[in-house]
Amino acid sequence: MAHADHDWNRLSWWHWAAPLAAGLLFAAKLLHVVSPENGFVLTAAALLLGGAAFAAVHHAEVLAVRIGEPFGAILLALSITTLEVGLIISVMASGSPEVETIARDTVYSVVMIVLNGIVGLCLIAGAARHFEQEFRVQGAAGILSVISTLAVVSLIMPNFTLATVGPTFSTKQLLFVGTITLGLYILFVFVQTVRHRDDFVIANDDAHEVTKPRSTAVIISSILLLASLIMVILLAKTLSPSVEVAILNAGLPKSVVGVIIGAVVLLPEGLTAVKAARNNQLQTSLNAALGSALASIGLTIPIIGAASVLFSQSIALGLPAEAMILLVLTLFISTLTFATGRTTVLQGAVHLVLFGVFIFLSAFP
Repeated sequence: MAHADHDWNRLSWWHWAAPLAAGLLFAAKLLHVVSPENGFVLTAAALLLGGAAFAAVHHAEVLAVRIGEPFGAILLALSITTLEVGLIISVMASGSPEVETIARDTVYSVVMIVLNGIVGLCLIAGAARHFEQEFRVQGAAGILSVISTLAVVSLIMPNFTLATVGPTFSTKQLLFVGTITLGLYILFVFVQTVRHRDDFVIANDDAHEVTKPRSTAVIISSILLLASLIMVILLAKTLSPSVEVAILNAGLPKSVVGVIIGAVVLLPEGLTAVKAARNNQLQTSLNAALGSALASIGLTIPIIGAASVLFSQSIALGLPAEAMILLVLTLFISTLTFATGRTTVLQGAVHLVLFGVFIFLSAFP
């Protein structure tokens, strides 16, 4: 998200300190200098994980500003998806029970957080300052149609196939779904960046002059982006057993782990998207937010599916009944929201209500 008043060549201390401190803590854990069961160490790891996640999004934004829209939104989405896939794999590698549902729970959570939580906050934040905002209907409708198709095929269809018992795909079905999912995502990226690029850019979003970062800043951010992503994944692997124990001790369902992962990877970008909406850059805000949801399905499902086939590990993708209903309702309301090209505070409130229902049902299904 480009901000006219932000100096993208300036590197704040925490942009490099967070991944560095995270690396030092992880090294201390490997060398058995600190115990991963220690409460202070766990608290420090959680704080540094959040700091590294924010740093990763910042460095991705530096690169995004350099390459411009809509390529910048795609880069941000890919960075967030890298975090998501890494966190999912780290939880799956922990060997804890019920890991076969972690990919489903995380992808579903990301879609619901984006389409209801982030979009709702963006619409309300923008409407509070500008009353009514505009965006490209063609672009929003196009990305929502892809999200809807992939969400239903990946998260609902497994409940109704006959090749296997339960909410799973057979190996052939999983490979087929992974292939068409990845193919449709690649096609969308081509449409967004080449064939119909103007559908995803609005003049109002380009009204602010933004000083692009210099080559030195881009190189530094590229290195620190990779370091931050790695540190988030490694710290998540350290924290995942303790988080799962805490969730179970609190009497919450295991699916809450997916909600936590989704919140961790989306929080930095979500805050940036809301800020962009307040700056009357709703198109840019929606590109990044909806792009994150699309990348979550379009890339996570194929990668995790391929990994499950390669390592002969079963994954359950089909959602339970109440989640299916809420997902379909969310897609329907999103279609109405993005059908006119204009948004108001009422539409934002509706999305936030759905987000509240999602959070409540995640804790008390």
